[in-house]
Amino acid sequence: MTHIKAKRSVLLLCGDYMEDSEAMVPFQALLAYGVAVDAVCPGKNAGDVCRTSVHEGSVHQTYSASHGHNFSLNATFDEIEAGNYDGLVIPGGRAPEYLAMNESVLDLVRKFSNAGKPIASICHGQLILAAADSVKGRKCTAYPPVGPVLIAAGAHWEEPETMSACVVDGNIITGATYEGHPEFIRLFVKALGGTVTGSGKRILFLCGDYMEDYEVTVPFQSLQALECHVDAVCPNKKAGDTCPTAIHDFEGDQTYSEKPGHNFTLTANFEDIDASNYDALVIPGGRAPEYLALNPTVLALVKEFMESRKPVASICHGQQILSAAGVLKGKKCTAYPAVKLNVVLSGGTWLEPDPIDRCFTDGNLVTGAAWPGHPEFISQLMALLDVKVQF
Repeated sequence: MTHIKAKRSVLLLCGDYMEDSEAMVPFQALLAYGVAVDAVCPGKNAGDVCRTSVHEGSVHQTYSASHGHNFSLNATFDEIEAGNYDGLVIPGGRAPEYLAMNESVLDLVRKFSNAGKPIASICHGQLILAAADSVKGRKCTAYPPVGPVLIAAGAHWEEPETMSACVVDGNIITGATYEGHPEFIRLFVKALGGTVTGSGKRILFLCGDYMEDYEVTVPFQSLQALECHVDAVCPNKKAGDTCPTAIHDFEGDQTYSEKPGHNFTLTANFEDIDASNYDALVIPGGRAPEYLALNPTVLALVKEFMESRKPVASICHGQQILSAAGVLKGKKCTAYPAVKLNVVLSGGTWLEPDPIDRCFTDGNLVTGAAWPGHPEFISQLMALLDVKVQF
């Protein structure tokens, strides 16, 4: 594979129990757009992991928290130089509470702030900005309980009307929660000097209960950030309904572990879908494809996209649906290794995912093995859709 040197390089400031989506969505979206991203954590080295936390609205007076994916760092905190990066991203979650007490972290943030480089911080991440004295006189938003701290730090607090609110003041971009990722990421790309061409494409996501959390959320919000219209549907559900997701990860057992993920909100009614209104189809993996592959209406929808030669991007266990739909004959295809049997028996040509983040395009079909491959998966779909990020 030919690697083109990234034209922008950014730093992701991580810590144990940062919010799962608030770390991975910007990380993989920016990589997919051709931006180099180094993820670091004080006291940890490249190859170490940070535990993440899933924060979700609940019936209680505050959000619930549960264990998320393990996030792998790709750089060593003690070796980084702020001058080598064009911007900084700060996820929320619980990590900022203690990172805001770390003088090395605050010194790093001040270097970005004093240089006027873009800083994008979300949810509780603004605790770090406040501790670094980087918000004085600046308009900021955040998860509402962070408001008093920002006000005390001299910021002009902007109450988020919705949890997707984002605010820009100079080089500082702030967001309320991960619901605002599409605008949050789009504003950061713009601040880095990026422009998007080919936006406005219409893309359909085929969802189901216990689809893999990252495998729906990362591509969904990454494509929204490119100003594409993205709809998510699930059989027997309507716009506004939710699908629970599953977190699949490797934690030393013979197969992946499973934990509860976020609840994913659907945007359209399955029964109203007309494939002719969309430019592409995306099929997340997880456990949903096992039963979606038994649904004749789902299979007919997939066949319609494939027969019309529109881009179809499927990852991990999503290829169980492609196999059941009979659209893999003569197609080169990868998938999660346990799905190899489905691919081969349905007439597909198996491509070994080595390493696991490999993705492949054959004609109108993009296939990936697992969520670590999202940067390739999304960028290959972008290429088929002729959507580009240029710097």
